[in-house]
Amino acid sequence: MNKLKSLIQRKEIVVAPGVFSPFVARLAEKTGFHAVYFSGAAFSNNLALPDLGVITMTEVYNEVSRITDAVSIPVIVDLDTGYGEAVNVQRAALHMIRAGASAIQIEDQVLPKKCGHLPKKEVVEVEEMVKKIIAAKDSSSGRLMVVARTDARSVEGMDSALDRARAYSRAGADVIFPEALQSVDEFIEFRKKISKPLLANMTEFGVTPYISVEEFRKIGYNIVIFPVTTFRAAMKAAERALQTIKKYGTQKGMLEAIMTRDEVYKVINYYEYESADSSIMKRARALLKRDNSGRN
Repeated sequence: MNKLKSLIQRKEIVVAPGVFSPFVARLAEKTGFHAVYFSGAAFSNNLALPDLGVITMTEVYNEVSRITDAVSIPVIVDLDTGYGEAVNVQRAALHMIRAGASAIQIEDQVLPKKCGHLPKKEVVEVEEMVKKIIAAKDSSSGRLMVVARTDARSVEGMDSALDRARAYSRAGADVIFPEALQSVDEFIEFRKKISKPLLANMTEFGVTPYISVEEFRKIGYNIVIFPVTTFRAAMKAAERALQTIKKYGTQKGMLEAIMTRDEVYKVINYYEYESADSSIMKRARALLKRDNSGRN
Protein backbone atom coordinates (compact mmCIF):
# COMPACT_ATOMS: atom_id res chain seq x y z
CA MET A 1 0.00 0.00 0.00
CA ASN A 2 1.06 3.61 -0.60
CA LYS A 3 3.03 4.75 2.49
CA LEU A 4 1.15 8.00 2.93
CA LYS A 5 -2.25 6.37 2.48
CA SER A 6 -1.31 3.85 5.17
CA LEU A 7 -0.50 6.69 7.58
CA ILE A 8 -3.79 8.46 6.86
CA GLN A 9 -5.79 5.28 7.36
CA ARG A 10 -4.38 4.97 10.89
CA LYS A 11 -6.59 7.97 11.74
CA GLU A 12 -3.58 9.82 13.16
CA ILE A 13 -2.75 13.30 11.91
CA VAL A 14 0.29 13.36 9.60
CA VAL A 15 2.67 16.25 10.30
CA ALA A 16 4.92 16.89 7.30
CA PRO A 17 7.60 19.57 7.66
CA GLY A 18 8.81 21.21 4.48
CA VAL A 19 12.17 20.03 3.16
CA PHE A 20 14.34 21.38 0.37
CA SER A 21 17.37 19.06 0.46
CA PRO A 22 18.27 15.46 1.35
CA PHE A 23 20.03 16.58 4.53
CA VAL A 24 16.96 18.40 5.86
CA ALA A 25 14.75 15.44 4.92
CA ARG A 26 17.08 13.04 6.77
CA LEU A 27 17.11 15.39 9.76
CA ALA A 28 13.28 15.43 9.79
CA GLU A 29 13.16 11.64 9.74
CA LYS A 30 15.71 11.35 12.56
CA THR A 31 13.70 13.91 14.56
CA GLY A 32 10.73 11.53 14.40
CA PHE A 33 8.49 12.85 11.64
CA HIS A 34 6.67 10.20 9.63
CA ALA A 35 6.40 12.17 6.36
CA VAL A 36 7.95 15.20 4.68
CA TYR A 37 6.74 17.79 2.22
CA PHE A 38 8.95 18.82 -0.70
CA SER A 39 8.08 22.50 -0.92
CA GLY A 40 8.22 24.17 -4.32
CA ALA A 41 8.62 27.52 -2.60
CA ALA A 42 11.52 26.40 -0.40
CA PHE A 43 13.23 24.61 -3.30
CA SER A 44 12.80 27.61 -5.61
CA ASN A 45 14.12 29.98 -2.97
CA ASN A 46 17.07 27.66 -2.31
CA LEU A 47 17.97 28.08 -5.99
CA ALA A 48 17.73 31.87 -5.45
CA LEU A 49 14.55 31.91 -7.57
CA PRO A 50 11.06 33.25 -6.79
CA ASP A 51 8.13 30.90 -6.22
CA LEU A 52 6.45 31.79 -9.51
CA GLY A 53 6.47 28.39 -11.20
CA VAL A 54 9.87 28.96 -12.81
CA ILE A 55 11.49 25.72 -11.64
CA THR A 56 11.37 22.81 -14.06
CA MET A 57 10.12 19.25 -13.74
CA THR A 58 13.67 17.98 -14.31
CA GLU A 59 15.02 20.05 -11.41
CA VAL A 60 12.25 18.79 -9.12
CA TYR A 61 12.68 15.18 -10.28
CA ASN A 62 16.41 15.24 -9.61
CA GLU A 63 16.07 16.70 -6.12
CA VAL A 64 13.13 14.50 -5.13
CA SER A 65 15.12 11.45 -6.26
CA ARG A 66 17.97 12.48 -3.96
CA ILE A 67 15.56 13.03 -1.07
CA THR A 68 13.79 9.68 -1.43
CA ASP A 69 17.21 8.01 -1.52
CA ALA A 70 18.01 9.68 1.81
CA VAL A 71 14.83 8.75 3.73
CA SER A 72 12.39 5.88 4.09
CA ILE A 73 9.36 7.98 5.04
CA PRO A 74 6.78 9.18 2.47
CA VAL A 75 7.51 12.33 0.49
CA ILE A 76 4.69 14.63 -0.66
CA VAL A 77 5.86 16.59 -3.70
CA ASP A 78 4.62 20.07 -4.60
CA LEU A 79 4.30 20.18 -8.40
CA ASP A 80 2.85 23.71 -8.52
CA THR A 81 0.42 23.76 -11.47
CA GLY A 82 1.77 20.55 -12.99
CA TYR A 83 4.11 22.23 -15.51
CA GLY A 84 1.44 22.92 -18.10
CA GLU A 85 -1.57 21.10 -19.50
CA ALA A 86 -3.04 17.74 -18.48
CA VAL A 87 -0.53 15.85 -20.66
CA ASN A 88 2.30 17.58 -18.79
CA VAL A 89 0.75 16.48 -15.51
CA GLN A 90 0.64 12.89 -16.77
CA ARG A 91 4.34 13.00 -17.56
CA ALA A 92 5.17 14.67 -14.25
CA ALA A 93 3.26 11.99 -12.32
CA LEU A 94 5.22 9.22 -14.03
CA HIS A 95 8.47 10.99 -13.21
CA MET A 96 7.47 11.31 -9.56
CA ILE A 97 6.71 7.59 -9.40
CA ARG A 98 10.24 6.91 -10.69
CA ALA A 99 11.59 9.40 -8.15
CA GLY A 100 9.94 7.48 -5.31
CA ALA A 101 7.35 10.05 -4.22
CA SER A 102 4.27 8.95 -2.28
CA ALA A 103 2.05 11.88 -3.27
CA ILE A 104 1.95 14.81 -5.65
CA GLN A 105 0.21 18.13 -5.14
CA ILE A 106 -1.16 20.24 -7.98
CA GLU A 107 -2.94 23.57 -7.68
CA ASP A 108 -5.58 25.46 -9.63
CA GLN A 109 -3.74 28.74 -10.15
CA VAL A 110 -3.04 30.51 -13.43
CA LEU A 111 0.64 30.84 -14.37
CA PRO A 112 2.72 32.55 -13.20
CA LYS A 113 1.51 31.02 -9.97
CA LYS A 114 2.18 32.71 -6.64
CA CYS A 115 2.48 31.83 -3.00
CA GLY A 116 -1.05 31.06 -1.87
CA HIS A 117 -0.88 33.80 0.75
CA LEU A 118 -0.06 36.63 -1.65
CA PRO A 119 -2.64 38.91 -3.32
CA LYS A 120 -3.51 39.17 -7.01
CA LYS A 121 -3.72 35.44 -7.69
CA GLU A 122 -5.91 33.99 -10.42
CA VAL A 123 -7.43 30.54 -10.69
CA VAL A 124 -8.07 28.45 -13.79
CA GLU A 125 -11.49 27.22 -14.87
CA VAL A 126 -12.69 24.22 -12.89
CA GLU A 127 -12.63 22.03 -15.99
CA GLU A 128 -8.91 22.61 -16.52
CA MET A 129 -8.05 21.53 -12.99
CA VAL A 130 -10.36 18.53 -13.18
CA LYS A 131 -8.55 17.41 -16.35
CA LYS A 132 -5.22 17.63 -14.53
CA ILE A 133 -6.49 15.54 -11.62
CA ILE A 134 -7.86 12.87 -13.96
CA ALA A 135 -4.55 12.85 -15.86
CA ALA A 136 -2.56 12.45 -12.65
CA LYS A 137 -4.79 9.63 -11.41
CA ASP A 138 -4.68 7.80 -14.74
CA SER A 139 -0.88 7.96 -14.84
CA SER A 140 -0.29 6.96 -11.26
CA SER A 141 -2.57 3.90 -11.28
CA GLY A 142 -2.82 4.03 -7.51
CA ARG A 143 0.92 4.34 -6.94
CA LEU A 144 0.67 8.03 -6.06
CA MET A 145 -1.82 9.91 -3.94
CA VAL A 146 -3.03 13.10 -5.60
CA VAL A 147 -3.43 16.21 -3.48
CA ALA A 148 -5.63 18.85 -5.13
CA ARG A 149 -5.04 22.38 -3.89
CA THR A 150 -7.54 25.14 -4.49
CA ASP A 151 -6.62 28.80 -4.14
CA ALA A 152 -10.19 29.93 -4.71
CA ARG A 153 -10.88 31.09 -1.15
CA SER A 154 -9.02 34.38 -1.56
CA VAL A 155 -10.01 34.82 -5.23
CA GLU A 156 -13.65 33.77 -5.49
CA GLY A 157 -14.69 33.18 -1.86
CA MET A 158 -15.47 30.21 0.39
CA ASP A 159 -18.47 28.95 -1.57
CA SER A 160 -16.39 28.68 -4.73
CA ALA A 161 -13.56 26.98 -2.85
CA LEU A 162 -15.99 24.40 -1.49
CA ASP A 163 -17.58 23.84 -4.92
CA ARG A 164 -14.14 23.31 -6.43
CA ALA A 165 -13.20 20.92 -3.63
CA ARG A 166 -16.29 18.84 -4.39
CA ALA A 167 -15.50 18.80 -8.11
CA TYR A 168 -11.87 17.83 -7.46
CA SER A 169 -13.05 15.06 -5.14
CA ARG A 170 -15.32 13.67 -7.84
CA ALA A 171 -12.42 13.81 -10.30
CA GLY A 172 -10.50 11.43 -8.04
CA ALA A 173 -8.32 13.62 -5.82
CA ASP A 174 -7.26 11.64 -2.75
CA VAL A 175 -6.68 14.69 -0.56
CA ILE A 176 -8.09 18.22 -0.74
CA PHE A 177 -5.88 21.18 0.18
CA PRO A 178 -7.85 24.41 0.78
CA GLU A 179 -5.19 27.11 0.62
CA ALA A 180 -5.12 30.39 2.56
CA LEU A 181 -8.12 29.87 4.80
CA GLN A 182 -8.44 32.78 7.19
CA SER A 183 -9.85 31.39 10.44
CA VAL A 184 -10.37 28.24 12.46
CA ASP A 185 -14.07 28.47 11.57
CA GLU A 186 -13.24 28.24 7.87
CA PHE A 187 -11.17 25.10 8.46
CA ILE A 188 -14.08 23.65 10.44
CA GLU A 189 -16.51 24.49 7.63
CA PHE A 190 -14.33 22.67 5.11
CA ARG A 191 -14.16 19.63 7.37
CA LYS A 192 -17.94 19.56 7.77
CA LYS A 193 -18.66 19.87 4.04
CA ILE A 194 -15.83 17.87 2.41
CA SER A 195 -15.61 14.14 3.11
CA LYS A 196 -12.17 13.51 1.59
CA PRO A 197 -8.97 13.70 3.68
CA LEU A 198 -7.94 17.33 4.17
CA LEU A 199 -4.51 18.97 4.21
CA ALA A 200 -3.86 22.20 6.11
CA ASN A 201 -1.01 24.59 5.35
CA MET A 202 0.48 26.03 8.53
CA THR A 203 2.84 28.53 6.94
CA GLU A 204 4.15 31.62 8.65
CA PHE A 205 3.66 35.28 7.70
CA GLY A 206 0.48 34.49 5.75
CA VAL A 207 -3.26 35.08 6.04
CA THR A 208 -3.91 31.91 8.06
CA PRO A 209 -3.71 32.35 11.83
CA TYR A 210 -1.26 30.17 13.75
CA ILE A 211 -3.09 26.93 14.57
CA SER A 212 -1.42 24.06 16.38
CA VAL A 213 -1.28 20.45 15.21
CA GLU A 214 -3.42 19.49 18.20
CA GLU A 215 -6.10 21.98 17.13
CA PHE A 216 -6.06 20.57 13.60
CA ARG A 217 -6.34 17.09 15.07
CA LYS A 218 -9.46 18.06 17.00
CA ILE A 219 -10.99 19.65 13.90
CA GLY A 220 -10.41 16.41 12.00
CA TYR A 221 -7.68 17.30 9.51
CA ASN A 222 -5.49 14.52 8.18
CA ILE A 223 -2.26 16.26 7.15
CA VAL A 224 -0.58 19.46 8.30
CA ILE A 225 2.38 20.86 6.39
CA PHE A 226 4.93 23.46 7.48
CA PRO A 227 6.26 24.13 3.96
CA VAL A 228 8.92 26.82 4.32
CA THR A 229 9.66 26.88 8.05
CA THR A 230 12.91 24.91 7.88
CA PHE A 231 14.16 26.96 4.93
CA ARG A 232 13.43 30.29 6.59
CA ALA A 233 14.99 29.15 9.87
CA ALA A 234 18.10 27.83 8.09
CA MET A 235 18.55 31.00 6.04
CA LYS A 236 18.15 33.22 9.10
CA ALA A 237 20.82 31.14 10.87
CA ALA A 238 23.10 31.38 7.83
CA GLU A 239 22.60 35.15 7.68
CA ARG A 240 23.51 35.52 11.33
CA ALA A 241 26.60 33.34 10.87
CA LEU A 242 27.79 35.44 7.93
CA GLN A 243 27.17 38.66 9.84
CA THR A 244 29.13 37.32 12.81
CA ILE A 245 32.12 36.35 10.65
CA LYS A 246 31.98 39.70 8.84
CA LYS A 247 31.82 41.67 12.09
CA TYR A 248 34.19 39.74 14.33
CA GLY A 249 36.39 37.82 11.91
CA THR A 250 35.75 34.58 13.79
CA GLN A 251 32.91 32.13 14.44
CA LYS A 252 34.16 31.35 17.97
CA GLY A 253 31.36 33.26 19.71
CA MET A 254 28.55 31.36 17.97
CA LEU A 255 29.65 27.74 18.28
CA GLU A 256 26.66 26.88 20.49
CA ALA A 257 24.32 28.00 17.69
CA ILE A 258 25.71 25.67 15.03
CA MET A 259 25.76 21.91 14.53
CA THR A 260 28.90 20.21 15.72
CA ARG A 261 30.90 18.02 13.38
CA ASP A 262 29.64 14.96 15.28
CA GLU A 263 26.01 16.06 14.97
CA VAL A 264 26.37 16.48 11.21
CA TYR A 265 28.12 13.12 10.91
CA LYS A 266 25.29 11.38 12.77
CA VAL A 267 22.70 12.77 10.32
CA ILE A 268 24.64 11.66 7.24
CA ASN A 269 25.59 8.26 8.77
CA TYR A 270 29.28 9.09 8.46
CA TYR A 271 30.38 6.48 10.98
CA GLU A 272 28.51 3.69 9.16
CA TYR A 273 30.30 4.60 5.92
CA GLU A 274 33.63 4.73 7.74
CA SER A 275 33.01 1.36 9.37
CA ALA A 276 32.00 -0.21 6.05
CA ASP A 277 35.12 1.14 4.37
CA SER A 278 37.31 -0.23 7.15
CA SER A 279 35.66 -3.65 6.89
CA ILE A 280 36.14 -3.76 3.12
CA MET A 281 39.77 -2.72 3.49
CA LYS A 282 40.42 -5.58 5.94
CA ARG A 283 38.90 -8.07 3.50
CA ALA A 284 40.95 -6.66 0.63
CA ARG A 285 44.20 -6.90 2.61
CA ALA A 286 43.38 -10.45 3.73
CA LEU A 287 42.71 -11.43 0.11
CA LEU A 288 46.00 -9.93 -1.08
CA LYS A 289 47.87 -11.57 1.77
CA ARG A 290 46.52 -15.01 0.75
CA ASP A 291 47.45 -14.32 -2.87
CA ASN A 292 50.99 -13.35 -1.92
CA SER A 293 51.33 -16.43 0.30
CA GLY A 294 50.28 -18.62 -2.58
CA ARG A 295 52.99 -17.20 -4.83
CA ASN A 296 55.66 -17.93 -2.23
